[in-house]
Amino acid sequence: MNARDWALIAFTIMTQMSVGSLLVLGVVHYYASRKAGMEEADRLSDRSLLAIVVVLALAMVASLFHLGNPLNAPRAVTNLATSWLSWEILLGVIFAVVVAVFALMQWRKIGTFGLRNIIAWIAALLGLALVYSQSRIYMLVSQPAWNTLATPILFFTTTLLLGSLAMGAAFVANYAYVQRKEPGCADAQCELMRGALRWIAIASISLVGVELIVYPLYLGYLASNGSVAASSAKSMVGPFGLIFAARLILAFLGAGVFGVFLYQNATSAGKEKILGYLAYSAFVIVLVSEVMGRFLFYATSYRIGV
Repeated sequence: MNARDWALIAFTIMTQMSVGSLLVLGVVHYYASRKAGMEEADRLSDRSLLAIVVVLALAMVASLFHLGNPLNAPRAVTNLATSWLSWEILLGVIFAVVVAVFALMQWRKIGTFGLRNIIAWIAALLGLALVYSQSRIYMLVSQPAWNTLATPILFFTTTLLLGSLAMGAAFVANYAYVQRKEPGCADAQCELMRGALRWIAIASISLVGVELIVYPLYLGYLASNGSVAASSAKSMVGPFGLIFAARLILAFLGAGVFGVFLYQNATSAGKEKILGYLAYSAFVIVLVSEVMGRFLFYATSYRIGV
């Protein structure tokens, strides 16, 4: 794979992680505000929102490295009637702009909470549409390994899995900051963090279960669906077999095993230090696993015809 392909991997992974993180942050903020009040909910989420903005900005930079000529990007938007790539570009730009507007309004407390909430959900819906458009780009008759339901299912699983664990790591980092800078708020933030991590652990265990179910079904479908599709299946378990096995093992370890430990240690106070190690480790391990999975997505696809 060349540098442009790796830029595409970085772009799709980071945009999907940004979308999932925004969704998770919105849900956590809603429940945190009901449990501890708006001020504590904002204290939990505002710095975590910064992580989403940074990752999304890096994703936009990565997209420029993938384009042969970035100056031609505006022309691609003119093909909305026939091209999912045009939709991806348009939705990606609008999503980034709306997220930036929401972040500025949230940090500066511009407008009412209701208005900021509406903008946040508009951004989330745009993000979901962006992930869907990304999956549809690859569902081509000429690419049998991509033209299956596994593509959108795995794209959305990546979105939610990375988004959940990224926010888990962000909440841990935020708590460490609050503990140093605002010790009077640390107890409330600790309780909110532990509550969020319990649900994030449950989500990660469930989502990795989806991946571990989908992959065998996907390989079985490819193996029985023509020679070109079968070639993709053979590549995944043959030349790329070690990468494929490592991808699944890391996903199970990071989201499954670490998810169980994360849940167990989040049920009681006094284990914040080990919670930090678990949250950071789970995120890094699953991120590596998802990058390997996206690499396999591109590397094991065979085209019908020229």
